[in-house]
Amino acid sequence: MTCTGQGLCAELLPELIDLDEWGSPILKDRAVPDQLRTHARRAVAVCPAWPCTAAGADRDQQSGPGPAG
Repeated sequence: MTCTGQGLCAELLPELIDLDEWGSPILKDRAVPDQLRTHARRAVAVCPAWPCTAAGADRDQQSGPGPAG
């Protein structure tokens, strides 16, 4: 699956996601701060097609990558 460019992720998580000229997400930072973890999970959950994962958003207090696509 590929991104359909609907921009839902960037709308829900503007602190970490920008959109390119085609509407595809660009991560500003792969680290997800604790205070944004709920927003990151929501952005992943509402995405209709983007093959993203919440691996970083779902990790307990471990450091590592955030939502990735």
